Amino acid sequence: MQTRRTFVKSAALGAAALSAGKVISAKESGSNPQTHPEGNGLFFDISLAQWSLNKALFGGELENLDFPAYTQNNFDIHAVEYVNQFFKSADKKYIKELLKRTQDIGVKNVLIMIDREGNLGDTDEEKRKLAVENHYKWVEAAHILGCHSIRVNAGGQGTEEEVAYAATRSLRTLSQFAADYRINVIVENHGGFSSRASWLCSVIRNTGMINCGVLPDFGNFVVDRRPGGEKYDLYLGMKELMPLARGVSAKSHNFDEEGNEVDKDFYRLLKIVKDAGFRGYIGIEYEGRGLSQDEGVLATKNLLIKAGKSLM
Repeated sequence: MQTRRTFVKSAALGAAALSAGKVISAKESGSNPQTHPEGNGLFFDISLAQWSLNKALFGGELENLDFPAYTQNNFDIHAVEYVNQFFKSADKKYIKELLKRTQDIGVKNVLIMIDREGNLGDTDEEKRKLAVENHYKWVEAAHILGCHSIRVNAGGQGTEEEVAYAATRSLRTLSQFAADYRINVIVENHGGFSSRASWLCSVIRNTGMINCGVLPDFGNFVVDRRPGGEKYDLYLGMKELMPLARGVSAKSHNFDEEGNEVDKDFYRLLKIVKDAGFRGYIGIEYEGRGLSQDEGVLATKNLLIKAGKSLM
């Protein structure tokens, strides 16, 4: 019988033996520096994470099917990252309608962020298996849309070792399923143990799957959100996660008069991203309150271009 200890050991040893096939990563699919409409050639491409407009989407002011056109028309951004919460369903007819709309206007579908489908790090075996199965339909949807990845969470209740063991098993199974669709399964640092970059890197590597990676987020290195709770160093965390990155999430909140993010150094962060050899999509995810959602998206885009240009 395989124990947690023997599983972790065998996962590392078995990595070379797995034959899932090569999956296109964000580094490869978006590897050519893009000349943006502003005329600034950057080492990365810019996409918009749908969560940036969550108020409009939850409020019924914007429909999921209209999100790609809204992104292109209002922000001159031509690649999008979806959130499954805003899909009416994962039905193939609905997904194909969304694909048609993006193809008609030339917008690239980058990834789908998956929430509320169960915890992949659940220590209850039946719940864990159900969570894995709940993600299958989103792998299929991402494949139809031409995305390179689905973003998942590695949450769960239990000790650090117990959640790591459960998450590793779930991610391995899900990645094996996704490999047949040429889809990456990428985990965001999204609270709890997953915001401890060293823990997340260990989980990903122990899956032994080449299509299992991470989506480093500039703003989610808070392990314990209670007052005085554990926080992981943002810059250390980014350095640790970037070798496994298939995408990057540029989380932003507050800007000063010069257009810089007051809580984090985008110049330093983008240097970490570039030094890691990343050449894919960086997704804008504005969550601030000082600006409207549209203004926040544009402020983040302008900062990414300014900081990115300084590194060329």
